[in-house]
Amino acid sequence: MMPKKKMTEEEKRFVDQNTRLGEGYKQAYKRLLPQVIDSNHEKQKKATESSRCSALTPARYAQQDFFLADIFDASPKADAVSMEHPLFALRAGDRKVRFYQHNDTTIEVRPGIKGLATIHDKDVWIYCISQLIEAMNRGRENVSRTVRFIAYDFLVTTNRRTDGDSYKRMGESLERLSESRIVTNIETDKKRERAGFGLIDSWHVIERDGDNRMVAVEVTLPEWLYRSVTAKHVLTLSRDYFRLRKPLDRRVYELARKHCGNQTKWRVKMSTLHNKSGSQDKLYKFRAAVKLLAATNELPDYRMTIDTNNDIVIFYARGAKGGRAQMHDALSLRS
Repeated sequence: MMPKKKMTEEEKRFVDQNTRLGEGYKQAYKRLLPQVIDSNHEKQKKATESSRCSALTPARYAQQDFFLADIFDASPKADAVSMEHPLFALRAGDRKVRFYQHNDTTIEVRPGIKGLATIHDKDVWIYCISQLIEAMNRGRENVSRTVRFIAYDFLVTTNRRTDGDSYKRMGESLERLSESRIVTNIETDKKRERAGFGLIDSWHVIERDGDNRMVAVEVTLPEWLYRSVTAKHVLTLSRDYFRLRKPLDRRVYELARKHCGNQTKWRVKMSTLHNKSGSQDKLYKFRAAVKLLAATNELPDYRMTIDTNNDIVIFYARGAKGGRAQMHDALSLRS
């Protein structure tokens, strides 16, 4: 006798496919009923587990208390304040406490156990700032000072290798950024206050691969920097910035970009440039390094000449090519 419960189409196919020769449909169903029940139970169990698994992934991102860095064509940008003041070391392992003063602004830089964060470590800042600004320009509303990004994307964007050593160095950069402390009264978004902060508030690895290399990373920027970013006190950098090998060359480019602005040239005394750069070398060594950079003519966006009689460095924007960054900033401000 057939059960009162109506069989599903899948159960009917199962019985049809497993009926023996000479066996009636009712007999086959009665014999196969335990298997049908077991099969249904197993499918229901898998469906439940699958449902649970599928619910976990969106739950990770439901809170949206961070910004997901996923814009691959974001233009490199840096905050104007760190381009003006030497917050980052030009030499790895620098453990010297430094104090700078310019007009009403004072800055005290205190290295961590592993030394002060270097200008190459600053690439983390640049990457996060670039993503946040691009998201704001595109009208996104979920920007926050906690940025989650894929380590591989960061390495590729900043023109680094993607081998195991590069992932290790990235971890060391995050440690130095977190441990290095700044005490300053820098004004950001029309607010001037004396405060101390790490170059990043915190960081942690969200995901690792089979080789224990970081895959996804979350970085929380200091409130001071986040205010500067949301106020769009930033400048666009040349993508060739990441190709500059020497720390001093990167710092000189930052200063040229900051002070040339929309001007065609910027004149600065060698001693002033030395002080602004944060270089710990003697002035004569610094002068030789700057002359070498000028001779290569490889500084992105700018050409350099040295007035040896007056010990002055002159930066010239490279015409239309050098004006791309300035033009990009102008368009960003209009959007």
